[in-house]
Amino acid sequence: MTNIENEYERLISEILYRGLDKSDRTGTGTKSVFGRTIRHDMSLGFPILTGKRVSFNAARTELLWILNGRTDLKYLEDNGVKYWRPDYERSGRTDETLGPVYGKQWRDFNGVDQLVNLVNAIRVNPHSRRMLVSAWNPADMDDMVLPPCHYGFQIYINNGVMDLMWQQRSVDVFLGLPYDISMYGLLLEMLAKGSNLIPGQLIGQLGDCHLYNNHLEQAKEYRRRPKRVLPQLYLNSGIKLIELNDSSELFIPNKDNINLKNYNPYPAIKAELSVGN
Repeated sequence: MTNIENEYERLISEILYRGLDKSDRTGTGTKSVFGRTIRHDMSLGFPILTGKRVSFNAARTELLWILNGRTDLKYLEDNGVKYWRPDYERSGRTDETLGPVYGKQWRDFNGVDQLVNLVNAIRVNPHSRRMLVSAWNPADMDDMVLPPCHYGFQIYINNGVMDLMWQQRSVDVFLGLPYDISMYGLLLEMLAKGSNLIPGQLIGQLGDCHLYNNHLEQAKEYRRRPKRVLPQLYLNSGIKLIELNDSSELFIPNKDNINLKNYNPYPAIKAELSVGN
């Protein structure tokens, strides 16, 4: 069975010692590899790193923000997630939104609510090979603060088990990827348990996987740390997950009903966020 901690450390090691030097839009510079896959067996515990503290609140907040079709900064910042502000200010936007990013595309892709369609397909046609959601809408790209980094995901169901595979074009391995792993792990848990299925494999298909040059020492520090037992996701009993009623309305839970039990990581490792010009 594949553990996300081992997969993440393997990816970091490959970039550190075999990655190629590559320039980037921020001017910081990176070491990178291209076209990698990571996996996690959900029966081993919730996929969140223990070698450094990762904010589960940030992953949970951003997922609920997307699921509810929101694109505003207010919801994120009211819930303690402030890392989008520098890119917003760089973009020149003045409407306090990130433009038609993830939530807009998941819930209103040219008039199509992809999430409603997905949940309905899970219920009525679980063997479909069309259970996917895309955030990559070329018609809206110029209005976005940033084009989607994680741009799509697909669901696979067999023998009562649900797997989820997400695709990502650009992967900030030290700062961004840990949140993406936990966010899609949470999405898999919510979709599976809301459909009376067992969460199975979480799979990430990753494009440009990079460590910024000012994150290399931090990555080495992470590798030196031993890893701890993964926590468990705790969902308050009786809450609705991502469920569809007869009127095609989705029920999205409140974040206070979604928590981790026994998360005991090593301290966070500080690293500077790179922002483009």
